[in-house]
Amino acid sequence: MTKLRPYLYCEDAKGQASFYVEALGGEIISQQTYGEMMPGAAEGDNDKVMHLVLQAAGLLFYMADAGPIQRGNGMDLTLEFETEEEAEDAFNNLSGNGGTVIMPFERMFWGSMFGRIEDKYGVRWQIATQPGH
Repeated sequence: MTKLRPYLYCEDAKGQASFYVEALGGEIISQQTYGEMMPGAAEGDNDKVMHLVLQAAGLLFYMADAGPIQRGNGMDLTLEFETEEEAEDAFNNLSGNGGTVIMPFERMFWGSMFGRIEDKYGVRWQIATQPGH
């Protein structure tokens, strides 16, 4: 079975991962720095994250430091929750602290609760409930 793993390039992977742990629940499973994984890494890169595994909202995300970052608007990450309460919490947590609401979290004509945000790191999210919830 194929699994999609979002890989987020960040200016501060540790900080961004910590934000997602708080916003979505979860934990940082592992992280390796350039200094740990690449003998002879440039001195200024030794403490930068080469690969981080984050478990949040029941999913695995991969992250790494790679800056400066330019985000596009051609893709959103969609999280679909079983309950309205879980979805609303995720929406509020991701849009808080400098995030931007693109589309308010509200009931849609197809029956789901749905909203779009851009978090403070420039990542766009769609937060939804399953149809009929």
